[in-house]
Amino acid sequence: MPHLPTTQSAVLALEELAARHGREVRAQHDIGRDRTFAGLVGTDAAGDGLDAIPHEALLEFGGRPALSVRLFTHDEAVVTVEGIAFDVDRDKVPAFVDAVWKDLVHVKSRTFPPSTTLVVTVPGEDSYREGIGAHDLTPWLAGRIR
Repeated sequence: MPHLPTTQSAVLALEELAARHGREVRAQHDIGRDRTFAGLVGTDAAGDGLDAIPHEALLEFGGRPALSVRLFTHDEAVVTVEGIAFDVDRDKVPAFVDAVWKDLVHVKSRTFPPSTTLVVTVPGEDSYREGIGAHDLTPWLAGRIR
């Protein structure tokens, strides 16, 4: 996947990906220090000026699984799949979302010690894993238990 230097470039890449998969996307943009988390933490410590006008975005996608992406100013993103949040580098978000939509997802369940983990396998990268609480198992997730 190409480098995504800005929030807007990531939004455009995700909108294009959603169109290829036939998914509806709704985007909400927060621009400026008074509207973003970056504005709360002060100026850019590195002094590179990347937060001159902070831009964050929330993208919500239609269909199953329930999927949203929160893009932050400094190459950070949180991808939420059926209520389970993953920290993903901004450059890797399109590949992660594509893997979810291609159903490269499974839920690993263990009896002892009891645990349930959502695993997203992104081709060419390490798998992403997040724990699932007992009450967080949705019908979509339950259908992917191994």
